[in-house]
Amino acid sequence: MIKIDKACLGFGTQTIFNEISLAIQIDQKIGLVGPNGAGKSTLLKILANQQKFDTGKISVSGKTTIAYLPQEITLNSTKTILDETLSIFDDFKVWEKVQQLEKQVLLEPNNLELAAQYAHETAQLYEHNFEHTVAKTKKVLMGLGFKVEQFNESTSTLSVGWRMRIVLAKLLLQEADFYLFDEPTNHLDIVAKTWFLKFLQESTSGFLLVCHDKYFLEKTCDMIIEVERGNATEYYGNYSAYLRQKKENAERLQNAYELQQKELAKKKATVERFKATASKAKMAQSMLKQIDKIELIKAPEYIRKININLKTPPTSGRVVLTLKNVAQKFENKEIFKNVSFEVEQGQKVAIVAPNGTGKTTLFNLICKKYPLQTGNIALGHNVQETIFEQDQNIALNHSKTIFEEIKDHSSNTTEQDIRSMLGAFLFSNNDAYKKISVLSGGEKNRVSMVKVLLSNSNLLLLDEPTNHLDIQSKEILLDALKKYQGTILFVSHDHDFVNELASHTVFLTPESGHLYEGSYEDYLNQEELNQQKNNKLAKSGQKTGKEKTKDLSEEQRKQVNRLENQIIKLEHEIEKIESTFGDLDYGTLEFDAQLKKLDQVKAQLKSANQEWEALT
Repeated sequence: MIKIDKACLGFGTQTIFNEISLAIQIDQKIGLVGPNGAGKSTLLKILANQQKFDTGKISVSGKTTIAYLPQEITLNSTKTILDETLSIFDDFKVWEKVQQLEKQVLLEPNNLELAAQYAHETAQLYEHNFEHTVAKTKKVLMGLGFKVEQFNESTSTLSVGWRMRIVLAKLLLQEADFYLFDEPTNHLDIVAKTWFLKFLQESTSGFLLVCHDKYFLEKTCDMIIEVERGNATEYYGNYSAYLRQKKENAERLQNAYELQQKELAKKKATVERFKATASKAKMAQSMLKQIDKIELIKAPEYIRKININLKTPPTSGRVVLTLKNVAQKFENKEIFKNVSFEVEQGQKVAIVAPNGTGKTTLFNLICKKYPLQTGNIALGHNVQETIFEQDQNIALNHSKTIFEEIKDHSSNTTEQDIRSMLGAFLFSNNDAYKKISVLSGGEKNRVSMVKVLLSNSNLLLLDEPTNHLDIQSKEILLDALKKYQGTILFVSHDHDFVNELASHTVFLTPESGHLYEGSYEDYLNQEELNQQKNNKLAKSGQKTGKEKTKDLSEEQRKQVNRLENQIIKLEHEIEKIESTFGDLDYGTLEFDAQLKKLDQVKAQLKSANQEWEALT
């Protein structure tokens, strides 16, 4: 157990923690949430013994091992990716020695002393089952997005983001009792995030996780700790349960606040009535002292509901964007090929792929930043596009104020509309006069998004629009983009954002890229369904779905994908309907209505399955 008892911390005049007390079991999976500057990262540093509370106690029971992943870390190494990851193990030095001896033995095959030493060291590795350790290490590296052919590349050639993945891999391989993760998904693409999420779900180790991805908090945590205004409050359950409990607590606090205010108003009225009366003055004075001693209840702080009104963009043709047989190479290395899909008016399409598959390259081809090598990319009738750049330092003019930057790119927009949109994205009146140069990454992101939404374009091309945004800012952005009546093509590594916004998904592989109806979650469910069916067919000796669809036309493959998505949705709907019967009384109108609905959905599922089987 990790215990914090009446701990305080302040920076200058600012109170970060005010007598917080927590008891954390090492098998608990906890999300740590709170506004920026509330002390989330600071708390992790203290638990990692890299910082101290001003006062209070912190204790860790027994031989509990704690591993810590900060937001940013420098990894300087010339070792290969595999060797650097293996370096956390005690037997790594023996492993290195064996690698060196192996090379020497090849050069001196008749050196018996060298051969004996090589045999001895190899036997030691075999005794400690180091082959299993190497296999496990490779599995983790591959889960985090590394390819087998990269394992012998030097770590020094990697970007900061990929080095952070090695740090994360080393941390996970330690198999610590408890982990401290500070934004561990920042450098992961959506595929690696999915693997990491499953890893955490299956792990027996507990953790304290700071993350701005609601989906992660929802799927991995059984408890939420909120740090806010110097306090640390525990909520049991996942992120949805936390939001529900917080709302209920706020309602109770509001009721208590209102009751206390009414009582105080009555007492103050009594004091005012009697204080000028000689016979009652003493009583009034006594009552006034009682009022001063009352501990006042603070009203809960509500996040104001933000209403974003977007103008209807000009109408485009039905087909907004067409890609046919697009392929791309860099230095004779093929990145992807056979990318063909159509985006229609009003669709919100996510491009999803592991890092290194060419997702950014494809997006830049669509944005005309790279010359097209093979295939065709065409915009439809009356399409007016606006691009949201991933790097806001390039996209924004740092010498201008926020208002000037937006006004210069929204000449047909009134000052009132600009200020209204800035307010919706958490910029107050005075904020409008801040220079772009002094803004944080998240603030720059919000400024650029205001520019994009005021552009009155009917196609938005968005490259990582959620970068640097906290949960509240993401929700504001998501709400705005859901209301947007044009077409969106976007790239994002935020699982929740993709699931909530995407009506369609393009999953890009080196071999192809096709449009799927539904979100990334629907795509994963479809792939799981396909795998289950293929496993059954393989066991029975029949052709799998992929083998069956090889000879289908493009139009037939689209029909198969549509049916598979429909089957998944119908199966989920059946589960939802069946779950409601526990709360309904048999024979009631509500029961009969749900039963009728269940029969209808089952009939639709049967029809879809028959159509799918006929096609495949």
